[in-house]
Amino acid sequence: MMISESEIFNASILIVDDQESNVMLLEQLLHEAGYLHVDSTMNPREVFALHRQIRYDLILLDLQMPGMDGFQVIEGLKTNEVDAYLPVLVITAQPGHKLRALQAGAKDFISKPFDLVEAKTRIHNMLEVRLLYKRLENYNRELEQTVKERTAELRESEARYRSLTELASDWYWEQDENMNFTKVSGPVLEMLGIRVDPLAGENDSAQVAGWNEAERQQLQATIAARQPFLDFVFSRVNEDGSRQRFRVSGEPMFTQACRFIGYRGIGVEITSKT
Repeated sequence: MMISESEIFNASILIVDDQESNVMLLEQLLHEAGYLHVDSTMNPREVFALHRQIRYDLILLDLQMPGMDGFQVIEGLKTNEVDAYLPVLVITAQPGHKLRALQAGAKDFISKPFDLVEAKTRIHNMLEVRLLYKRLENYNRELEQTVKERTAELRESEARYRSLTELASDWYWEQDENMNFTKVSGPVLEMLGIRVDPLAGENDSAQVAGWNEAERQQLQATIAARQPFLDFVFSRVNEDGSRQRFRVSGEPMFTQACRFIGYRGIGVEITSKT
């Protein structure tokens, strides 16, 4: 993730100093270095509104100013800043102020009188870091939005799937890893002759007799192997001699850690009671 020189020179910079000579010197330094968007103010109280409007990539801030010093400006920017990175590079002639400014939240400093090479280097380096931070911030924002969109699409897709399965089948079902029914949509219990009451805390089920044992064992073997099955047909003979035939499809469900958590599927009765 590299920042190009053109991006750095197109960054927005604000100079804040009550001395016109210092402002002119910094403006000349920045323009000669190739920076294209440089603003300035000698009134520190204007910084907050300007930064709210422009969101500067770098603020060159003098610490010693009448009315409102640089430390007060830094504190005000903390409440005004919309992101977590405070893009302030302080300017000071007092060595004792450097540590205090960094502790207050400034990211770097330039000493007076200016060393032009050092000043240009610190400005360039800080802008590179600031732009990298903004790019990462934008990437995280886009990623978060993508996740929200994909989640919404997944929910919509799942809702469509449920709707289609209910239209295309007599029932939709889910079972846990112990093969207890956890979700049933449609008259599956009545059709299969199974009594299940998970809401009441009953995990056992009572099943009627009459199932084709060979078909049942074949289906159970498929389930035990955690294999999907498609259009599996099985049958049951009822007490009155009528015969029911069912077609069912199912797939195993796993967590992201590949732990088996049950089955889900659809089914339809293909021969009604006579």
